[in-house]
Amino acid sequence: MDLLEKYIHDHTSPEDELLHELDRETNLRVVQPRMISGHVQGKLLEMLVRMHRPQRILEIGTFTGYSALCMAAGLDEGAEIHTCEVEDELEPLSQSFFDRSPHGSKIHLHIGSALDIAPTLGCEFDMVFIDGDKREYPEYYRMLMGDNGSKPLVHSGSVLIADNILWYGKVVQPVAHNDRHTQALIEFNRMVRDDERVESVIVPIRDGLNIIYIK
Repeated sequence: MDLLEKYIHDHTSPEDELLHELDRETNLRVVQPRMISGHVQGKLLEMLVRMHRPQRILEIGTFTGYSALCMAAGLDEGAEIHTCEVEDELEPLSQSFFDRSPHGSKIHLHIGSALDIAPTLGCEFDMVFIDGDKREYPEYYRMLMGDNGSKPLVHSGSVLIADNILWYGKVVQPVAHNDRHTQALIEFNRMVRDDERVESVIVPIRDGLNIIYIK
């Protein structure tokens, strides 16, 4: 952690003890622990939820549950998060922390692809956090907006937050023909930019967030 990053960390509201424990367990037990949202981004997600006051959130990509717990902490009573994770071996770890959290009852964990699960949930979402397979970001967007021929899963006033949108700076570098992750993220950012139904801003926190408001 460099000095400026440490300053930001030290001057952000403290990390909840349960989240700190989950961060530690993720680093000890999970491959690629850097995929966790972490303290500063997690606090930003919590505050965005607190300000927007959604009743239903869809999270695409649970990982070990850090971001879901952060968003759940910002939710009003009676609101809920549906979070989808394709890696079933992560379920015991994330669910154990959901069970220990005072906000865990707001979280519904689904194992499988969000592309299959989300359309079956029978509701529209006021907020969506996209942090799943980077190769599927364009398809997530089409699904949410109803551009794949199905009913839209979001509405006017919904907010989408897409993580890892700068992909370690690869989006501005020459892209290899077989680099499907970077290609898909570039396509996603272009789709959002050119979509007159939305307004968006890319925030360069960590690996980049694309915050998208549906007009």
